[in-house]
Amino acid sequence: MMITRDLVPYARHFREYTELRVQENRTTRIFFINGKMVQNSRSALSGVSARVNISGSWGFASNPTMSPEIVKQVIQAATENAHFLESREKIKKKLFPANSATADYHFSTSKEPRTHQELIAFVEEIDDHIQQQYPRLSSRTVGLGCLDMEKSLLTSEKSQAYSLLPRTSLIINLVVEKNGEPFELYDVIEGHFQFEDSFPDLDHIYQGIRAQYDHLLHKAEGIHPQAGFQECILDAQLTGTLAHEAIGHTTEADHVLAGSIAGYNLDKEVASPMVTLVDFAHTAQQKLCPMPIFVDDEGTKAEDVVIIERGILKSFLHNKESAQHFQAQPTGNARAFRFSDEPLIRMRNTALLAGKHKLEEMISSIDQGYYLMKSGNGQADTTSEFMFGVVLGYEISKGKIGRALRDTTISGVAFDILKTVSMVSDDMIWQNSGMCGKKQPLPVGMGGPAIKCSINVAGR
Repeated sequence: MMITRDLVPYARHFREYTELRVQENRTTRIFFINGKMVQNSRSALSGVSARVNISGSWGFASNPTMSPEIVKQVIQAATENAHFLESREKIKKKLFPANSATADYHFSTSKEPRTHQELIAFVEEIDDHIQQQYPRLSSRTVGLGCLDMEKSLLTSEKSQAYSLLPRTSLIINLVVEKNGEPFELYDVIEGHFQFEDSFPDLDHIYQGIRAQYDHLLHKAEGIHPQAGFQECILDAQLTGTLAHEAIGHTTEADHVLAGSIAGYNLDKEVASPMVTLVDFAHTAQQKLCPMPIFVDDEGTKAEDVVIIERGILKSFLHNKESAQHFQAQPTGNARAFRFSDEPLIRMRNTALLAGKHKLEEMISSIDQGYYLMKSGNGQADTTSEFMFGVVLGYEISKGKIGRALRDTTISGVAFDILKTVSMVSDDMIWQNSGMCGKKQPLPVGMGGPAIKCSINVAGR
């Protein structure tokens, strides 16, 4: 913990509605390809920013250095920028209703921190294990990524927050050749905390690599799916991606104001009654979410948002300004990635809720279809239309898992696809390795159960 936690002395410089934030992002990345280190970096990006609102006009300023004089200058610059814009824009909006929240939470390890050299040795040991155990591989990549986001916040409404949110990811990519054609499969072994608390032993990691390798060999012998709309089971990882990319973004209130499909469907049926979708603030089912947010970067207490309830679109995700526009309550969804970024409306931990079916029961209910397990790259837009790559899947024939699939894609309109959901599994799996890329990258949590639905699958 390296940043200034007590910002209260700077409140005397506030003249208007003001948000003052001090932040440091610390990043470590270590990657090996075929036994050779190709990346070894450690960085810290820190600074101070202030955001001021006058009659609906925003002024923002930031500085990468931190001293009492610099903080004062940043506040003054943001205030001057707001006054200048207000004189030109003349929006004359009322200020948002006052609110305040406090939070002090950090998830730093209580264990002895590993040295950078020990982290390198950890990655190298896993790489050596893969080389020795799986000589058939034509290529292998092992990488470790660690991110600590540490923030202090003070607002003119007397909100105060301190947080340290870590994220650790172990990336494994394996490649095998079959008749001169390469087949690859990646996996991410995720940690919700700092490295020391994420990977207590190697056995779990090695079990995951064994399963990944077995899937890869099946994939190399795999088939192309039949093109067209097919009965499919989307495993939890794909469900989470669909929930985040194709639904969650459409319900961010700034996208709604820009014309997203969600704006035309509030209080309407957009999914099967089996579908309930929630953007959790910090806790789900009495467990901490992958990216817990207790107070957002505007100083608003973070609340859960039920986006879809039993198939009905119920809510949007808000910051203070959009909540004022829609005459709603702010939900605590204003988040910024770097000290020099202004907060935007962003998701926190978006997931479909679990249902009542067993995965085995869902598979046995399909005479001919596909079990799609892992997504690759993809895209979605504010119409909820999407296309995702699928890098791991299997055919289902007469209620049983069959041959593996080669890489394929799925596509459709998410609100239409969700109306076809007929079964939802009773488990809920979180993932937190992805970075959401809405103007600025940001770590988020995604999750959910497996769902049975009808979806457009690409062929050869």
